[in-house]
Amino acid sequence: MSSQPSINNSKVLKVEPLDQKDAKWATLVKITYTDPHGVERTWESGERLTRPAGSDIDGVGICAILRDPTKPDESPRIVLQKQWRPPVNATVIEIPAGLIDPNESPETCAIRELKEESGYVGEVVEGGFGVSPIMFNDPGFCNTNLRMIHLTVDMSKPENQNPVPELEDNEFIETFSIPLTDLWSECKRWEKEGYAIDARVGTMAEGIEVAKRLRL
Repeated sequence: MSSQPSINNSKVLKVEPLDQKDAKWATLVKITYTDPHGVERTWESGERLTRPAGSDIDGVGICAILRDPTKPDESPRIVLQKQWRPPVNATVIEIPAGLIDPNESPETCAIRELKEESGYVGEVVEGGFGVSPIMFNDPGFCNTNLRMIHLTVDMSKPENQNPVPELEDNEFIETFSIPLTDLWSECKRWEKEGYAIDARVGTMAEGIEVAKRLRL
C-alpha cells in the first residue's frame, strides 16, 4: 500500500549453499526409484517442511473476484498483488496465496489469507467451483501443491469499502485489481516493464484468452 516502502527497493545481496540442518522452510531430498524397465534411477527433489500433519496440501491460491451486485453491468475485477521474490530477484505479479494452518480447511485458509494480505472479506463460490482439485506447482522439481479457492468479494458490503491488510513485518505486498478480461494484455505489458509473472496468473490469463478467441 502507499504507506509501505517500495518493494522495488529490495535486492539480493548474496547467494550461498544452504546446509540441510539450517533449512526451516524447504529441503532437498534424493529419491531412488525404478523406471518402466526396472532400471534403478535417482531424482533430486525439493520438499516443503511446513505441511501440517494430516493435510493433503501445502497451501492455497486465491482467485478473488470483486463484484458489486448493485452494478451488474460492471466488468468483474480480479485481485492481484505485487511482491518482490528473492529466488527470482524480481517483483512478481501474483494472486493472493498462503500456507495452510494445522486442522484448517482450504476454504477457511483462503478467506483468512485474503483478509490478511488485502483486507478484503470474501465468500467461497458455491456450486462445486469454489475448490479446485489438488494442483502441483512444479512436479519435476518439488512436491509442493495447493488447491485454488475461488472467492467472491461483495463490494457493496461496508467491510470491503476501505480494506486494510494485516501484513506481517516481513511482508511487503501491494494489492490491486484489474478487469478480468484484460488479464492477458496486462501480463504482456507487465513483462515488458520488467515484472515476473507467477504461473498461476499467467495460466489463468492464457485460459481466459483461449476461451475468448475460441468463443467457448
